[in-house]
Amino acid sequence: MMRISDTVKHLIIINVIMFIGTLTIGQGVLFTDWFAMYFPQNEAFKPWQIITHMFMHGGVMHLFFNMFALWMFGSAVEYYLGSKRFLFLYISAGLGAVALQVGYYYMEFLPAYNNLINSGLTSDQISQMLSTNKVLQGVSQSQLSELQQIFPIFNASMVGASGCIMGVMAAFAMMNPNAELMLIFLPIPIKAKYFIPGIIILDLISGVTGQSFFSPSNTAYMAHVGGAVAGFLIMWYWKKNQFNNNRWN
Repeated sequence: MMRISDTVKHLIIINVIMFIGTLTIGQGVLFTDWFAMYFPQNEAFKPWQIITHMFMHGGVMHLFFNMFALWMFGSAVEYYLGSKRFLFLYISAGLGAVALQVGYYYMEFLPAYNNLINSGLTSDQISQMLSTNKVLQGVSQSQLSELQQIFPIFNASMVGASGCIMGVMAAFAMMNPNAELMLIFLPIPIKAKYFIPGIIILDLISGVTGQSFFSPSNTAYMAHVGGAVAGFLIMWYWKKNQFNNNRWN
């Protein structure tokens, strides 16, 4: 069994500490309000959430499976890349996850929001109704329909290291394309070069259709895809330009 690498160990410790914070500080609500990633149009959004949400988790099982995957794939990738490059890849994958998920949200949000503005509502009125879930007097049925469409996006919060870990998994697949992996509930060995792209494709389908395959329905699927794409691109660039035997300097 591979020994856990230093950066992976420290990341797991930070994630566990942050999870304990969600259970103890302000009964979890205050801690989540500070550090979960909110939609940028929401007044609850703060710039530091772009980073801090990567260390937050929504429950014990969410934390367990993410940290298990981080240990399983991350140590191998860190031993191969070194700690500095591994941490760069990890955080960059998290940023890629945020960028794609928020970008996808905006694609759904802006058309309805612009329709509401064109219908005569002000941005303050829209924000007030979305924040309070209370409809102002005089709102038409069509306006209400638009508000209902964007309400879940406006009030969405994103937590978890899944985007970071998908980037690490993509890097692992490029390092060890023929390594055999298995799902817990499907114990059939599948090579990493098929297994990990297959998971990414399923996440993409889930993000577009809303149909969940393996994850809870509230999963930020596009964040998974964004993290994997970022991890793949970074690893591809390093492999193309700085590959030197088994390790990069």
